Amino acid sequence: MAAGKGTRMKSRLPKVLQRLAGVPLVQHVLHTAAQLQARSAVVITGHGAAEVEASLTASAASSPSTALQFVRQEPQLGTGHAVQQAVPALADDGLVVILSGDVPLTQADTLQALIAASAGTRLALLTIEFADPTGYGRIVRDGAQVKAIVEHKDASEAQRALREVYSGIMAVPARLLKPWLARLDNQNAQGEYYLTDIVKFAVADGVEVVAHTIQDALQVAGINSPLQLAELERAHQLRQAHALMAQGVRLQDPARFDLRGQLDCGQDVEIDVNCIFDGRVSLGEGVRVGANCVIANCSIAAGAVIHPFTHIDGEKLGVSVGEGALIGPFARLRPGAQLAAEVHIGNFVEVKNSTLAKGAKANHLAYLGDATVGERVNYGAGSITANYDGANKHRTVIEADVHIGSNSVLIAPVTIGAGGTVGGGSTITKSTEPGALSVARGKQLSLANWKRPEKKPKTN
Repeated sequence: MAAGKGTRMKSRLPKVLQRLAGVPLVQHVLHTAAQLQARSAVVITGHGAAEVEASLTASAASSPSTALQFVRQEPQLGTGHAVQQAVPALADDGLVVILSGDVPLTQADTLQALIAASAGTRLALLTIEFADPTGYGRIVRDGAQVKAIVEHKDASEAQRALREVYSGIMAVPARLLKPWLARLDNQNAQGEYYLTDIVKFAVADGVEVVAHTIQDALQVAGINSPLQLAELERAHQLRQAHALMAQGVRLQDPARFDLRGQLDCGQDVEIDVNCIFDGRVSLGEGVRVGANCVIANCSIAAGAVIHPFTHIDGEKLGVSVGEGALIGPFARLRPGAQLAAEVHIGNFVEVKNSTLAKGAKANHLAYLGDATVGERVNYGAGSITANYDGANKHRTVIEADVHIGSNSVLIAPVTIGAGGTVGGGSTITKSTEPGALSVARGKQLSLANWKRPEKKPKTN
């Protein structure tokens, strides 16, 4: 269910597209559905329907898994009314698992247990006990049997004292669900069609209603405000941090860690504070990541050191950092940066779509774009590859053992021959021979006893 407006979010963005760990809330839910190997996922949209559907369609195109179908709830007349819109899309032989688009962290194994509890013949409810259940539908039992769910606003004082609540998640055979949905009415305090009323229909029809109870409140936590979103983000990130530490990762402070994708770590990885990992990131054995780094879509090999304030994002092309490489501080590796073992990329150096062979170094204030750099090259401070002519990109080749002097410009396409030297301040427009010294700059002119211009006195 993803039709709600989310008024308390105070945002033009539909609530289910608000992001948790960098991913829209509803996308978390669909990812969980995919783990259940569901044959289809029916998304009920309403507020911001076109935007929600476009976002999910684009995500499905980039990583297809479960088949998506969309139905719209217009107007929004309650949870029961929402599920009624999905009826034409539900196969009679299916088991329906009803999830909320703003409850992102339910785990697949929890839902598998709920499905097992339903067993294709029962109505199974996911429940939890809260010390303060205010606002939640209460589970009314007769011994072990569930007899009803009573919404908070319709509950008596005795019922409000109950602490077991309905999470909003259920599993029910479609052949039972459809006729129950047809019997719903809106004779209640809210004037809405409550999905929870199907419990009384099940009881009346002699269908067993069972509850699968969990203790983990994070799995059923919903989002209704920016504060709740921020609180759930921190709880989720802390849980991810603890899971990594259980695998042996050394986090300097698990409360100052953000994972917005997939992070795979070898042994003895160390991560300092305020680091953000996005997309797919692999850290080899003994990698050390300094404070305040942003790292996305890259592979970093064993023994590499990423100094503080480094920004790496491979996007679709990826970035690879070789064994024992030293990166940063304040370095930027962009898509297509492929660095071999023992490469040094220093402060305020940017690398884009370039390969650097073993032992190459660019330690200060430099740009390498669309370049192929050989082994043991020393690339001087302030030097750049001028790879763009205003219309097309061109490649620069710097062969092994070349020394590029400071403040040089290599205008692509150009090749600097092996073992060559480019004098500082040169602008190189033609390829050079191996072993050559190449200097291309204006002749120095010095005028002795030069007198600087003087300011004219101010006049009124």
